[in-house]
Amino acid sequence: MRIITRTVLILSLVSLFADIASEMLYPIIPVYLKDIGFSVLWIGVLEGFVNFTAGISKGYFGKLSDEKGLRLPFIKLGYLLSAVSKPLIGFFVAPAWIFFVRTLDRLGKGVRVAAKDAMLSGESTRETKGRVFGFNRGLDTTGATIGPALALIFLLFYPGEYKTLFYIAFIPGLISVLFIFLLKEKKQPMSTMGKGNFFSFFNYWKIAGGEYKTLIKGLLLFALFNSSDVFLLLKTKEAIGDDTLRFLGTTFNSDTITIAAYVFYNLVFALACYPMGILADRLGFKKVFLGGLVLFAVVYSGFAFNPSIAGIFSLFVVYGIYAAATDGVTKAWVTNIAHNKNTATAIGFYTSCQSICTLLASIIAGFVWDNYGSFYTFISTSAIAIIVLVFFLLRIKDKQPQ
Repeated sequence: MRIITRTVLILSLVSLFADIASEMLYPIIPVYLKDIGFSVLWIGVLEGFVNFTAGISKGYFGKLSDEKGLRLPFIKLGYLLSAVSKPLIGFFVAPAWIFFVRTLDRLGKGVRVAAKDAMLSGESTRETKGRVFGFNRGLDTTGATIGPALALIFLLFYPGEYKTLFYIAFIPGLISVLFIFLLKEKKQPMSTMGKGNFFSFFNYWKIAGGEYKTLIKGLLLFALFNSSDVFLLLKTKEAIGDDTLRFLGTTFNSDTITIAAYVFYNLVFALACYPMGILADRLGFKKVFLGGLVLFAVVYSGFAFNPSIAGIFSLFVVYGIYAAATDGVTKAWVTNIAHNKNTATAIGFYTSCQSICTLLASIIAGFVWDNYGSFYTFISTSAIAIIVLVFFLLRIKDKQPQ
């Protein structure tokens, strides 16, 4: 049986180019926002808000996808919104405009992600979901490696020219949209939940099984204290300070080292995704996920103590493995225990609640950083990860290999 089908491959290429566009900007956005006057707290509020917008819309559009029995219209619209938002962020620096454009970008993700994950789920079996989601996440993260690398090269030649990058990012975003037109729609079984208002996807909780509910509780407990990766980038810049790194005749300052570390993290993440998917299919989702939580706690503890440049890169290696052990694995796990006719709704429900938690986590992290310092932000997050690990050990049954 072919595991990586034509549809899985095309969807993964779409993710690749879309992430080149998004991640070209991701590591420079917090730096750009600080340059135009945003505090760390307001950066946390912004990132939390836009992720909340994406998340709450994931539930609605996921349920709508199940109601229609369609995936492609949502995938096309979602990637288009994200693509056109890229150049818009460079037009004005007014806070209201920045909030609008970042929200438009994340809304695009909210429109597409549940439908895309449901389509991937439909292209796999219970025995192959770890590999399918791992492959997709691997190419997605390859884009997240290429994007920042391109940004790094550009900034080495044109320091501080952030706005130009916003315009360049539109090109790979447009390519991702064009790839979608190579896909063909497969009619899906329509949801039996019935229609409702914008928040009616929350009704899925009433019909969800006990295994789904317990898993979601554990995942959301973790999300409630797992703030945006923006804080890792800000911590990297803070830890480096005025230090520089000379490599291959080029001097790297804190900005370029921060981007380089983020590129390195995404490279490790991309390379580890498919192997982690294989492990999840063979060993079970729980074992791989818990291993990821341990690595997460190690990384956040390490960042709390202002590591050296070498230490920062080492921690990002570990963080990349953590991400590979949890991201695609979590989606595969959720879709494996969801109702077939409501797969997109189940994913949308989880990701919507996750984004609400991320909003709170980012605000809390920004507040703690501004008032008590970055040490307490990172050490407390590490401690919470251990508590979540204990919850999973005690409350969630192991997912045995199929």
